[in-house]
Amino acid sequence: MNALMDLGAWTLEQIRHVGRMAIFAIQLFRELPASLSRFGLVVQQIHFIGNYSLLIIAVSGLFVGFVLALQGYYILVSYGSEQALGVMVALSLARELGPVVAALLFAGRAGTSLTAEIGLMRAGEQVAAMEMMGVDPVRRVLAPRFLGVVISLPLLACIFTAVGIFGAWIVGVVMIGVDGGAFWSQMQAGVDVFSDVGNSVIKAVVFAVAVGLISLYQGYNARPTPEGVSRATTRTVVISSLMVLGLDFIMTALMFSV
Repeated sequence: MNALMDLGAWTLEQIRHVGRMAIFAIQLFRELPASLSRFGLVVQQIHFIGNYSLLIIAVSGLFVGFVLALQGYYILVSYGSEQALGVMVALSLARELGPVVAALLFAGRAGTSLTAEIGLMRAGEQVAAMEMMGVDPVRRVLAPRFLGVVISLPLLACIFTAVGIFGAWIVGVVMIGVDGGAFWSQMQAGVDVFSDVGNSVIKAVVFAVAVGLISLYQGYNARPTPEGVSRATTRTVVISSLMVLGLDFIMTALMFSV
């Protein structure tokens, strides 16, 4: 009986969290047009969020391309289809690995940084001071950061994909000896700009919205203690990662099921 009561209490608490996050998202989206009038704040956040995440995204994309080329070549050569290495790598990166891995890395690097920053502002009573002065913290602090996430992550996902393809070319063409003309020509023929690249960008934008909302919500509602900020940062990584993987499954089923 006690276990059933605990389960019910936990379920109600999760429903409350979903409701509070929905209200938070509505308030945030309502302030986005006003934050565009001070686009300099958004540019600062793009630099802070995107530029500082560029190195880990690019290096990770390069090594993912290396591994894809090696594994793909070992599989394709047994069927005499090693010339299709380029299109296999490009489709794998564009459809799945590019936006998904970039979003997971972004959540671990930039998402936790945003949560910690907002949580420390809450703990240091800076948010309360802004409210006392009549400054809306959602418009001044949260909205520019959210726009920075939504703009930065799709660009980083494209960079991840491009660097990964370059890494696959290094391993497949330069090191192993796959014909370079076949590598690029089959990639050009097999990758569609709208159904593959376009859907990749759509995925990255959806992941950016999810990661941005979760990061800012966890930081804004963190308990104003060092332990509270630490727990909020951990929740950001866990929830963002699970959300990215779940959304990826749903969108893949909708985009490529036909």
